[in-house]
Amino acid sequence: MDHCSKASVEALSLIKTARGQMDGIVRMIEEDRYCIDVSKQVLSVVALLKKANLVVIRQHLDTCVKDAVREDKGEEKIEEIASILEKYLGNL
Repeated sequence: MDHCSKASVEALSLIKTARGQMDGIVRMIEEDRYCIDVSKQVLSVVALLKKANLVVIRQHLDTCVKDAVREDKGEEKIEEIASILEKYLGNL
């Protein structure tokens, strides 16, 4: 993965934001804050991580998968994507 790409910068920013929110959640729990407030923050982190993961997957499709298909080596990459989709859809 090109770590200087716009997508990589976006994914990294989302993950760093999630990390900051996680630190906040730890403080909330240590301070015995209201459970629903903590839960809302946890859901916010989950949403950020899902968004970051989609950015990473999109970048993978736009780079690695396209390159592999052009080289007639796309089957493995397609299987990787299918595996990720199974994990996503399995949680429904």
